[in-house]
Amino acid sequence: MKSTAPVVEIRDSIAAIPANEWNCLAGDDPFLRHEFLNTLHETGCACADTGWSPVYLILREQGIVTGAMPLYLKDHSYGEYVFDWAWADAYQRHGLRYYPKLLNAVPFTPVSGNRVLADTIEKRRTLLAAALDLARTSNASSLHCLFPFMDEAAEMADCGLMLRHGVQFHWQNQGYADFDAFLATLNHGKRKKIKQERRHVRDTGIRFEAVPGNAVTDAQWRFFHRCYCETYRQHQSTPYLNLDFFRAIGHLMPSNIALIIASREHQPIAASLNIHNGTRLCGRYWGTLEYHPSLHFETCFYQVIEFCISNRIACFEGGAQGEHKIARGLLPVETRSAHWLAQPQFSAAVEDFLKREQHGMSTYLDELHERTPFKKPPQVISETAESAGST
Repeated sequence: MKSTAPVVEIRDSIAAIPANEWNCLAGDDPFLRHEFLNTLHETGCACADTGWSPVYLILREQGIVTGAMPLYLKDHSYGEYVFDWAWADAYQRHGLRYYPKLLNAVPFTPVSGNRVLADTIEKRRTLLAAALDLARTSNASSLHCLFPFMDEAAEMADCGLMLRHGVQFHWQNQGYADFDAFLATLNHGKRKKIKQERRHVRDTGIRFEAVPGNAVTDAQWRFFHRCYCETYRQHQSTPYLNLDFFRAIGHLMPSNIALIIASREHQPIAASLNIHNGTRLCGRYWGTLEYHPSLHFETCFYQVIEFCISNRIACFEGGAQGEHKIARGLLPVETRSAHWLAQPQFSAAVEDFLKREQHGMSTYLDELHERTPFKKPPQVISETAESAGST
């Protein structure tokens, strides 16, 4: 009699997994969609050549994919936004090998979401156990799960992973009628500052257009990619994504894309790329070919907030880092990651470090919340509501 027990498979390509089966697990999270992940691989942005070797875990029951876990064997820590360079350095100084490590994440994407894609805790535990087994058998130093939702992070802790906490800044839509209604909720000083910043950009003659994904032309994608590369050049860094990637997601995921383009004298000068699912919007990349005071704030925050209000999007995630976002109405939100290290002594040392770091993070979050720009605290939208429909 043929066994019907769940089977975990390892795949080195998401392309071999039926898109419809994968997307049933991914739900409405655009960053977990088959189209997004496969495009990262097919365009050479996240692949073995760039240090991201896919080793996806697939859970099958009676031949049907009922669970999945995007995993990568990595030989560096670039493109993760949860920084473990100090851990790698400590390994090296003690004559130990930190790379390869096993990573459960969406490449180049500091956005919280489900990381173990299955509809029951039993299936998720099966996949987590398989990931830990893979870390051991592949001689990886460690397993890292980045930006899981809170409930999923708790499940990971139950399976023996150590939790690490970080902070991002999110704006939440309180049902504002327009941008002025949002401004009215801020204290006088912050409201006046934002009005001044917006007026300065407007008086410079800069105008803005929010272009939906299905209307972005190839010329606009080429312009955005030029802006994107310029941002990395200014920071003396190398871009992770190429023009083929942006073109492809524009074609495959047009309903998830909003491109904000700034123009002066009818010529584009700056742009920001935003990805959303109709409920949650994530600001991802921006760049400019001209410097103008407050242009960054207008392109990446104020125009995006207007877009969210107009389209009734509940939450705008402003990405990693940046305390300056508080003054623009984005409030601190705790993020999580989960970690397992094979070497017992280093695992104990990291566990002690994380406990001390968490104490400092709690104090830091309390200090940030005291700097709210609002007259009174806005109603907080729960993480559960933000993630509805994800899996």
